Amino acid sequence: MHKSVASLLVALSPFAALAATPQTTTLHVQNMTCELCPVTVKKSLERVPGVSQVRIDFAKKTAIVTFDADQAQVSTLVKATTDAGYPSTLRK
Repeated sequence: MHKSVASLLVALSPFAALAATPQTTTLHVQNMTCELCPVTVKKSLERVPGVSQVRIDFAKKTAIVTFDADQAQVSTLVKATTDAGYPSTLRK
């Protein structure tokens, strides 16, 4: 059993090099005025293919998003929040 798992890992290791390094960006999110708003923003971002983590800071009105840049772009993240009723911009 251990030999087959080890063989599989060796066979898949070249593909690991092809995986993109996760990228993290911070969005400034407008219209978050109540306690439920961050839930909606988080769900809208989690639905974007390639997004692996979303952290919302209600007090700072930000969303910190970790995603695979080969699958998602910042513009896609902005569109997701905007379409949910919470326009956002890249925080610089």
